[in-house]
Parts: sequence; structure tokens; C-alpha cells
Amino acid sequence: MRFTEHEMTAGLTACAKAVVGAQRRGRRKREDIDEVWEQMGRFQRFTVLDQLGSQVLPVLVALPDVEVEPGTRPTFTDAQITEAVEAQLGEEGGRLKRAVALKARVELVRLALAGMPPRQDPDALIVPDHL
Repeated sequence: MRFTEHEMTAGLTACAKAVVGAQRRGRRKREDIDEVWEQMGRFQRFTVLDQLGSQVLPVLVALPDVEVEPGTRPTFTDAQITEAVEAQLGEEGGRLKRAVALKARVELVRLALAGMPPRQDPDALIVPDHL
């Protein structure tokens, strides 16, 4: 699947916010994840994005090509996502560790896909007059 840089960045950021929110959920209740994300230092955000990016971005690139109408998000079946994750997962670890890693990465990819903005129509690009 060919995603734009903006789509991949937005999806990865949404995934990272969900992971940070899940980590902090046990500590404090009712925190706004956007506020927590903004309060994190740049290096802390980079570290989270870097760790997730090495797991999520190769899978996003490996997803099959689908037609995406402008104004909608790309949709994939569970089997397509699982197949792409399995291809990127490798053979290390035991059966249980591999099963847990597979489920976790499939969920991370789902979060990234859900966090992507709707596809924009490239033909509807409007350039302001002052440019």
C-alpha cells in the first residue's frame, strides 16, 4: 500500500499516543493523552516513535494495494493485516512469545490505520492566489 508521508506520520503518532496512554493509565486516572503527549520532551516522543516505527512502518508498507476513495481511510481485512505482520515478524522466539508479538503488532497496525487522516483528493488541490 502506498501511504503518503503525512498519513504514515499521523498513524504512527496516534499509535504512539495510545501506547503512552496505556502505560500511564495505571498511574493517574482521567489524563488527557494529548496533554501528556505535549508534556513529554522531544527526545521522549522521538524514542517512542522510533521504537514503534520499527515495528509498524514495515507492516504498513507491506500491506496489499487497495483503492482508496478521496475522503475515506484505507480499509484492510484482519487476514491481510495478520499476513503482513507475519511476513515482517521473523522466526525468533518460542511459540507463545511469537503469538503474543503477532497479536500486539496486529493491534498496533490497526491503531495506526485508525489514526490516519482521510485520503485527500490530489485533483482538488487549491493553491492560494498569494503564492
